[in-house]
Amino acid sequence: MSTAPIRLLIVDDHPMVADGIEAILEGYDDIEVVGVLCNGQEAIDQVETLNPDVILLDLNMPGVGGLTATEIILERRPETRILILSMHDSPEYISSALSHGARGYVLKDVPTEEIKTAIDAVMRGERYLCTGASGSLTPEPTGDREPLTSREQTVLLQLAQGKSNKEVAAELDISVRTVETHRKNIKRKLGISSTAGLTRYALEHGVLQGTGHGL
Repeated sequence: MSTAPIRLLIVDDHPMVADGIEAILEGYDDIEVVGVLCNGQEAIDQVETLNPDVILLDLNMPGVGGLTATEIILERRPETRILILSMHDSPEYISSALSHGARGYVLKDVPTEEIKTAIDAVMRGERYLCTGASGSLTPEPTGDREPLTSREQTVLLQLAQGKSNKEVAAELDISVRTVETHRKNIKRKLGISSTAGLTRYALEHGVLQGTGHGL
């Protein structure tokens, strides 16, 4: 039984780069390029229509950049696998991309076969760092916690104020399912199992300060 091809969306503000990648990846029988866009806002606007399995997303684009786009796209379609495509191999860029929810990080100067390898890896549910990128990431000490994204911090603040998932969803204009996903990720990252624990964490780390919800 043949499986459906991987639906791939390419987002890059350099047409030559985007078209070059598209031309090569379209040569694979198991990949269908569903769109080539030039900025993060277009990707956000069209992700639900194009319904991609994987998005190859440039990091630095005018307007909405790759990190913001990653966060918003994953709120709308949490199952989307995002591969960041970048010329930057610094650990800060890579760590930031992964903490925002990207499944992988590929440098623009890698052979196209490696981009295909990365797509296959994230489709299997694995994380993928290309050779140049993985070498610049030092292993995190086990005591370090994975940082919360800015959106997760916002959700944490709402939950710490005692709001229900439904109230948070209404406040942030996202679905209840998305709030539940954020809540699960926050608890996992912080190693906290209860809502009371989240509130305590928010108080201890100053998340609730200056919100007007004090005494």
